[in-house]
Amino acid sequence: MPLLTRLASRLLGLPAVAAHELECQVDLRVPMPDGAVLLANRIAPRGGADLPIVVIRSPYTPRGKKPDMISRLIAERGYQVIMQNCRGTFGSGGQYRPFCDEREDGLATLEWLAGQPWFSGKVAMFGQSYYGYVQLAAGPGAPEFVGALVPQMAASRVYGVQHGPVLCLQGLLTWVYQQYAVYFEESFLGKMRVAARRTAVLRKGAAHLPVGEADRVITGRTVPYFQEILRNDGPEDEFWTAMDHAKRVPDIQAPVHLVGGWYDFFLADQLADYQALREAGRNPYLTIGPWTHASLGAFKAGFQESLAWYDAHLRGNPDALRPSPVRVCVMGVDEWVDLPSWPPPTTPTRWHLHAGGGLSPEPADACAASVAASSRYRYDPADPTPNVGGALVLGGGPKDNRRIETRTDVLTFTSAPITRDTTVMGMVSAELYVRSSLAHTDFFARVCDVTPNGKSINICDGIVRLTPGSPVDQDSVHHITVSLHATAHRFRAGHRIRLQVSSGAHPMHNRNLGTSEPIATATAMCVADQEVLHDEDHPSAILLPVARN
Repeated sequence: MPLLTRLASRLLGLPAVAAHELECQVDLRVPMPDGAVLLANRIAPRGGADLPIVVIRSPYTPRGKKPDMISRLIAERGYQVIMQNCRGTFGSGGQYRPFCDEREDGLATLEWLAGQPWFSGKVAMFGQSYYGYVQLAAGPGAPEFVGALVPQMAASRVYGVQHGPVLCLQGLLTWVYQQYAVYFEESFLGKMRVAARRTAVLRKGAAHLPVGEADRVITGRTVPYFQEILRNDGPEDEFWTAMDHAKRVPDIQAPVHLVGGWYDFFLADQLADYQALREAGRNPYLTIGPWTHASLGAFKAGFQESLAWYDAHLRGNPDALRPSPVRVCVMGVDEWVDLPSWPPPTTPTRWHLHAGGGLSPEPADACAASVAASSRYRYDPADPTPNVGGALVLGGGPKDNRRIETRTDVLTFTSAPITRDTTVMGMVSAELYVRSSLAHTDFFARVCDVTPNGKSINICDGIVRLTPGSPVDQDSVHHITVSLHATAHRFRAGHRIRLQVSSGAHPMHNRNLGTSEPIATATAMCVADQEVLHDEDHPSAILLPVARN
């Protein structure tokens, strides 16, 4: 076993090696119904034609003439591995259209397996992010011999992580740069050189206006996929529905184990997939850790859980499964909890915004409202409110937010030190009454855990975009609900709960310029005067699902 493989096995905490001699068949030709031919490698223990098969479909990893690291690690545990490059990437035929052809190509690949001399009748799929998306795309209607899926840091739809209610600018540009600048550099040194420039290049691209030129700024070329995203705002647009498999998820028959992270941008849609499987009568497993999308901890856990899942469902070893279907990490104390399902029973608890930046379970009363019925700030898109941490590949996760909380365009509402540990598990939201001088504007909300030494650590966040069609009352007040997504976090006694309210988190979310111009071409900017109301008639609050046990 090569030294790098031994080191990777130890780093990932993998089971002992079962096969020391591997064989590799390269450039296997897999025909698609439209005539395109996709290329794949088969990596397997020598003489292992009767072993279960693990399929990996990737637009990122060149197959080469030798086993890649991931395939080798899986094959050494006693599996045949098919590493296939997706359509239009690294020698596979057809045109690469990200996320668009993975269902048809995945199903065709699975059918092709059944005709191979080394087909064993037991098949699983593996992988994180795009590798996980292709599992959920091909899972509905897959042949009965597909017996295990483990989508990691992935979901069945893409709209929410690349566009959403506000364009996910940093995440999108990061993906475009990796896909169109790094991955397609032919030489290893070229890849390293391009990757080394990534931070500076992405910063320049995110700051550029109009946004429609950002792809050329970071890659030196126009990227059709990026331009299509800018032209298609709504999730029901044909561009997005072609890559949306959420409605098919209940049809997946294979056992599914979903692995996610509290700071992963796929989390909301991944939990929707979990719920869809539950409602369809399945028994999906779910693991969620304190991870960002590309963190080593997520990859390690995904690898370990995948091998256990295959052992149970392809090799008939039920002892490989943990007793509880759901395992989540409770942040704040780094404690792993086993649950029968997600979310656990909770009690919805409202924490009300108060004058002077207070946050309390007690609502504002008429006397307090007469003192200060609202809090105000000014948002200038020429100096957009920056983002710190959160659901990002680069620079994401829990970070100290004190620096941005000193800005005049960020409001904070903070509780007194809490007197006992409070565990929040489930969907967090903010119910706000807001007013703006502009018809086009955003409101961003974030919950933080403030430690006794003053650190303000971000837990979860969300954003709402207002347009001229947004509901408003007779006083031009918008009553909005900001979904801050799900979390599991324990606020320790002596800590304080804080809510940030602002009008941006740039470049995680594309800044709102305050005009009606299209995103791709907009350059004009308008300053917005913002107001958050928190009086007796406008009970702005955050809603925390407090665990009962």
